[in-house]
Amino acid sequence: MSDGRTIPSHTDPFTLSAWIMSQQHSVAPEARGRLTILLHAITVGCKFVASAVRKAGLAGNDVLGMAGSENVQGEDQKKLDVMANEVFKNVLSRTGQCAVMVTEEEEDPIIVGEKRRGEYCVVFDPLDGSSNIDCGVSIGTIFGIYKVRDGSTGAVEDVLRPGREMVAAGYCMYGSMTYLMLSTGKGVAGFTLDPSLGEFVATHRGLTVPPRGKIYSTNEGNASMWDAAMTKYVASKKHPGEGGKPYSLRYVGSMVADVHRTLLYGGVFMYPADKKSPKGKLRLLYEGYPMAFLVEQAGGRAIDERCEPVLDRVPEHIHDRSPVYLGSKEDVDDIERCYREAGLV
Repeated sequence: MSDGRTIPSHTDPFTLSAWIMSQQHSVAPEARGRLTILLHAITVGCKFVASAVRKAGLAGNDVLGMAGSENVQGEDQKKLDVMANEVFKNVLSRTGQCAVMVTEEEEDPIIVGEKRRGEYCVVFDPLDGSSNIDCGVSIGTIFGIYKVRDGSTGAVEDVLRPGREMVAAGYCMYGSMTYLMLSTGKGVAGFTLDPSLGEFVATHRGLTVPPRGKIYSTNEGNASMWDAAMTKYVASKKHPGEGGKPYSLRYVGSMVADVHRTLLYGGVFMYPADKKSPKGKLRLLYEGYPMAFLVEQAGGRAIDERCEPVLDRVPEHIHDRSPVYLGSKEDVDDIERCYREAGLV
């Protein structure tokens, strides 16, 4: 109860659980709490993985290092990759709210049995940036949520849909702090894990990406394989001409970390197609779509190589890839201009 005085924010923590409940009523007054249950399960999985990541250096070979296997992408799996994948599969299947799960680590979609079947589909990258695990660089979990199509009881077609049809998306970043950024289609909210409470507390309410930034983020090691438009755009940011100020290059190599910085500081994150990866490298369902969803909800843009919204692209396969350019609206506008001037769209 308030007596009219301003209550210090540190004595009135607005937790992720409270935010999820508020979204349930504001976004869908008729909601029955099923998406709420699902989102709570995802946060439990994030807390579990965050704890494992913090302990990884102490656990040594039990957690760090290679698992001795490859995922469907042909990428070597780390032990934490495997562990995170199992954690999210388990917490999601037990909710009774999932009909379909798609994970980066497995070739086929997971169709949930009738006894535990729900009305949502979750697509996720359980541990993005796993090549950075052993050196302690920020890594994360990315996820997106669809509702099954009318009349469906759970099939792969329920997720082979444009990202714009997602009902929620987010990511959790495990680093010096554990952040969880989330949207249910009504803007973006950010939360930071308070270890003393064991709760995610709101730290970024109504997050918006600046209209223009000062940073570009891409793997310049691939520059010799870029197309003319990408080469021209990066050159214009490095050498802006008289009176212009060069952009800074920042590239972590974990999409979660690079997109998180872009959301907060502005600028642009780019993973284009190139001669080595003509279809791009990022996977649409559980990397491109969720991040594009968040960026658009924060007021930014996310486009593909055709300069069309990433969220409007229709996947043909659960592991489809796509070029992605996302971030501050004016910066993405500049990229589109380079592609149009080069006659590539």
